[in-house]
Amino acid sequence: MNKEKIKVMSVFGTRPEAGKMIPLLLEMREKPQIESLVCVTAQHRELLDGMLEPFGIKPDFDLNLMKAGQSLTDITSRVLCEFAPVLEQTKPHILLVHGDTTTTFAASLAAFYARVSVGHVESGLRSYDKYRPYPEEINRKLTTALADFHFAPTELSRENLLKENIAPEKIFVTGNTAIDLIKHTVSANGRFNSDALNNANFLDKRVILMTAHRRENWGQPMTEICRAVKRIINDFPDVFLVWPVHPGKAVIEPAYEILGNTERVLLTEPLDIFDMHNMMKHAYLLLTDSGGLQEESPTFDLPTIVLREVTERPEGLTAGTLTLAGVAQDSVYNEATRLLTDRGAYEKMAAAQNPFGDGNASKRIVEVISCLH
Repeated sequence: MNKEKIKVMSVFGTRPEAGKMIPLLLEMREKPQIESLVCVTAQHRELLDGMLEPFGIKPDFDLNLMKAGQSLTDITSRVLCEFAPVLEQTKPHILLVHGDTTTTFAASLAAFYARVSVGHVESGLRSYDKYRPYPEEINRKLTTALADFHFAPTELSRENLLKENIAPEKIFVTGNTAIDLIKHTVSANGRFNSDALNNANFLDKRVILMTAHRRENWGQPMTEICRAVKRIINDFPDVFLVWPVHPGKAVIEPAYEILGNTERVLLTEPLDIFDMHNMMKHAYLLLTDSGGLQEESPTFDLPTIVLREVTERPEGLTAGTLTLAGVAQDSVYNEATRLLTDRGAYEKMAAAQNPFGDGNASKRIVEVISCLH
């Protein structure tokens, strides 16, 4: 019997990736038959730092690739060149990548060149519009072409992969690891790590929690979103907006120009995962262009307005946990107004069942990995 441990390398570069890989790393840590290694590219340096430490996870390799003003070409080429020596040094049996980031695609390509098997966590999501989300839709499709094992979060994701001629025996429906993380982050004491949140006076208000950062929403769409939110705040005196603002210039400038110094609006720095999940627990409504938050919000019975024209998570639309508003000012305003005034519509969304997982995705993925070698 082969007693050699299964050497698993996990690589990620952004905070959302880290959040979804943490429960998987914790699960592998409990398995003596698995040697788990972690490499971070720090594609988002300031957002990634501090994410892993509370969970006792220390990267074995930190490529520290973050540079001011980096382009997608910069990130792709640097990940490809810098990650290749890590693979050569460690020679893992399998590389685990997550989702749809540039780190995911470039690391998978490096693994292919090194003849290392790739396991793709959160595989099979599709919008079928290569520019929305951009560049994530193409990153995900290219990773599918490079991957050997596909950990699909839902049956719809599995169907998407089958349509692309992925062998059925290489697809494993697991649920989404985003749901797994929530059991580690939500507290009962009502306190936040952020002083800005602890000092904010929103306890008697309906809180709208908002995030917006996607590349396809930069420019006029972001301006439209901000103006819609300004109208909502003006028209609903019982509403308080909390927006953890992404540090990119394309987000900061319109956010503060249109909403800065506005009564009942709190613009904060990005929140850690604990504060974000506890804000979701407290919030009345979520406005977001984030993919991960679309998956997490149903766990909190939190109706969610998606600030996109299309979503690669249509299961939420079918289940009724999400509604798609687009980015036009009137469309965003009208959808938010509907949920703020129509109690029946709001409660129907709040009661909808989460279609994205049951909190056991990481266990299922590790069970598959344990049988691969």
